[in-house]
Amino acid sequence: MTDRELNILLSELRSFPSETEWLEFKINNDAELGEYISALSNSACIHDKPYGYIIFGIDDKTHRVVGTNFNPNKKAKGNEDLVPWINRVLSPRVHFEVFKINHADGGVVIFRIKATTNTPVSFQGTAFVRVGSYKQKLSDNPEKERLIWTKRPVVQFENEIAEDNLDIDQVLKLLDYPSYFDLMNLPLPSNKSGIVEKLINEKLIQKEGSKYAITNLGAILFAKEVEHFETLERKAVRVIIYDGKNKRKTIKEQTGKKGYAVGFEGLVNYIDDQLPSNEIIDNALRKEVKMYPKLAIRELVANVIIHQDFRERGTGPMVELFSDRIEISNPGKPLINTLRFVDHNPQSRNERLAQFMRRLNICEERGSGIDKVLFECEFFQLPAPKIIEGENYTRIILYSYKTLRQMDKEDKIRACYMHSCLKIVSGEYMTNQTLRERFGIDEKNYSIASRIISETIKSGLVKDYDPDSSSKKHAKYVPFWA
Repeated sequence: MTDRELNILLSELRSFPSETEWLEFKINNDAELGEYISALSNSACIHDKPYGYIIFGIDDKTHRVVGTNFNPNKKAKGNEDLVPWINRVLSPRVHFEVFKINHADGGVVIFRIKATTNTPVSFQGTAFVRVGSYKQKLSDNPEKERLIWTKRPVVQFENEIAEDNLDIDQVLKLLDYPSYFDLMNLPLPSNKSGIVEKLINEKLIQKEGSKYAITNLGAILFAKEVEHFETLERKAVRVIIYDGKNKRKTIKEQTGKKGYAVGFEGLVNYIDDQLPSNEIIDNALRKEVKMYPKLAIRELVANVIIHQDFRERGTGPMVELFSDRIEISNPGKPLINTLRFVDHNPQSRNERLAQFMRRLNICEERGSGIDKVLFECEFFQLPAPKIIEGENYTRIILYSYKTLRQMDKEDKIRACYMHSCLKIVSGEYMTNQTLRERFGIDEKNYSIASRIISETIKSGLVKDYDPDSSSKKHAKYVPFWA
């Protein structure tokens, strides 16, 4: 892995709210390293993760980089090097790699441990597993042991083959490889072998004897024509424009042709071009301002691409434009509670796709995309977006401008809750004043904001930061989960 990739990986793992059963943070203590490697390999298998991780140099409470004195090249028993010794006494010999990062706040050492498959990994004859944040013997947890023995190997969608039995010229004909090098700010190699070597290293293609195969990752990101790949044909983004507030009459429908990475900017620009705009006068000059913020559209389109469930057949991401709203949907139920989209570390079914799109600067590295959407909606004085969890889909609705009088009770409560979420993740608190600013309410009408806050408290979505305070005008409020 390159230094850049390692630092992105470190940022992603540190952003988790707490340690998981497949992720362990340490500073220097390596006394039970072999047992932890066993435990994390077994737990990664149970949780369908390709790897487990032990990271030295990270405070396990704050997740700050504090540096480490741990040296993976130290000696173990019998003057044997530590890493080969651990590998020798693991059974089966699960593959693990050790990476060093010279971080500004101190050295970091990452152990990346491959998840076991069907056979528990033991260290010196004993298998271990993580239960919460604790390491325990696997034999004391028979249900977890049974999961390892019976679990089928999970093949990630990105690693599956979209088309195989190809020669080099066929691969380069199907993939827009110049866009890969352009988006990555890399020089285009002068020969085919250099191009293919890079695509193989990125796992966009695979070599199979004398032939090649294009992976789903390579096809869905860099296909010149997605419809060429039969299993991915329905995963192109559809944009549908309706006449009015319902689906009775369709004005236009457009389905994306290119892979997500190749066609993303064009897709966002196309959607933006279809949106209505208002003409305003600024400094005596007339100019048009779009009804919806382009940044919010960009973040939401990136989200539905990354978080979709590719196992849902016959459907894909969709953007629907109505006269009063935009509905952006993806197949698959959300992996986290919709009320926690703002503060929760994002979880993706398609981790390699998400990581690749971060590297291409198409989506956010630390999951602040929804925060940006909320900020843009508040800045444009739009109603708060609505998030809907369906049986097999997730939908986010952006509404066009409404006055406070035009908003119904649900609109106001949703906006108040999301405003409190946005404030808390920014290190601030919602107050009567901040809510008035969000809705554009005059100070003399502070009682209107008070009523909205009161209704939101009754709904259970926000609460008093200091219930004992006697000042309601200067009271602070936080989301229910804070």
